[in-house]
Amino acid sequence: MITAYFDGGSRGNPGPAGWGAYIVDDAGTVLAELSGALGTATNNVAEYHGLIAALQWAADHDVTALAVKGDSLLLVEQMRGNYRVKNEGLKPLYLRAKMLVMQIGNVSFSHVPREMNKDADRLSNVGMDGNTR
Repeated sequence: MITAYFDGGSRGNPGPAGWGAYIVDDAGTVLAELSGALGTATNNVAEYHGLIAALQWAADHDVTALAVKGDSLLLVEQMRGNYRVKNEGLKPLYLRAKMLVMQIGNVSFSHVPREMNKDADRLSNVGMDGNTR
């Protein structure tokens, strides 16, 4: 099973934002380290961009089973269908993520504490730093 960790953050909310995704296989081999800058965005928008990047990577690499882990309880519960997506700005991102989930097939979502999401957090900081270059 391939595992994708995702994260997103902003310095201010909204503020300079970035996202990160860290993807590993069962043996812990790093398959991808992804990051990106978003300009000014909210934390939740940045989190969704990290999730979408991880899902897009999986779809592009013909992954059919994926474990997704993140420290955003909101996103994990929205993707599980336990929380409604009330924010109009998040709805297009949510729908994009759901489409990628359908494309991949077997995707599970788990909430992890921040300390278990350090690599994705590191990459989201790389993304946030990219706003100043």
